[in-house]
Amino acid sequence: MPVILVDHLAKSYRFYRKEPGLRGSLRGLVHREMLETKAVNDLSFMVEQGEVVGFLGPNGAGKTTTLKLLCGLLYPSTGQAMVLGYTPHRREHSYLRQIALVMGQKNMLWWDIPAMETLLMHKEMYRLPEAEFKRTVDELAEILEVAQLLRVQVRKLSLGERMKLELLVALVHRPQILFLDEPTIGLDVVAQQRVRDFLRTLNREQGTTILLTSHYMDDIEALCPRVMVIDHGQLQFDGKLSMLVERIAPYKLLTAVFAEPVEPAVVAAMVAGLDVLPSDDPRRLGLHVPRTEVAEVAGRLLRLGNVVDLSIMEVPVEDIIRQVFSAPAGGKELV
Repeated sequence: MPVILVDHLAKSYRFYRKEPGLRGSLRGLVHREMLETKAVNDLSFMVEQGEVVGFLGPNGAGKTTTLKLLCGLLYPSTGQAMVLGYTPHRREHSYLRQIALVMGQKNMLWWDIPAMETLLMHKEMYRLPEAEFKRTVDELAEILEVAQLLRVQVRKLSLGERMKLELLVALVHRPQILFLDEPTIGLDVVAQQRVRDFLRTLNREQGTTILLTSHYMDDIEALCPRVMVIDHGQLQFDGKLSMLVERIAPYKLLTAVFAEPVEPAVVAAMVAGLDVLPSDDPRRLGLHVPRTEVAEVAGRLLRLGNVVDLSIMEVPVEDIIRQVFSAPAGGKELV
């Protein structure tokens, strides 16, 4: 049985629109214009034990709302969600002991005290035995390289150090499922990589199921074999990241660098029908080449002149996601 089961889940918000100024205020007393927005709209998916799933979408797509629904912080308007066999919004203690939510823009740590004080509070909240608590803190602190920071006032720490300690606090009760909302936001590239390495180790060694939202495609590529794309509260794609890449960009980037500039007319005849990328270097030729024609086109380029470098690359995932998000509503079918 899947550890996360979402069935036609929806969350709507109602609000009143008011015109500005005194006139708008007076009018609002007798006539209010009520509007409704659907943050999550008929969402269905399943996640198996031990999966690491990337949850992608533009700002306002409904990603954070979905995580809050799964954690029980919000009540669904319609539909249902089951996590580890529990109904999240009931907030049963036995359920909360098995999950954790880390939001990159929200702090669990108290600003004016060391992280160890927060850890001790969580020890009491989750009723952790002393020996188990100490073993878990020592193990996680070693992996995250923060043992020397546990007794330092949180306000004295860098953003990257605080983020690693946020993860430690969230995991001290060893949850089965970890919900991560932009966990590397604002971190430098070194700190981002260390967080990714830690999450990969956590999943591999403890089998923790991870549902991750991130705008950093390096996070998704490094951690998530499976991705779900959500837009306007609806699921647009669910499958392997490689499948998404092939579906949106059925071509590869082929770049050749010649020892000497090649006659433009010869180049034009050789690559007719292919998408040529703009370049300021007359010796460099970049092409979008259909996947099935890469080998044949590469052979043609080698016959054009003295090739000093030839590269064949996938389209960057960031470009793929940008294409998905910039497509008009209903203009790009992914599912």
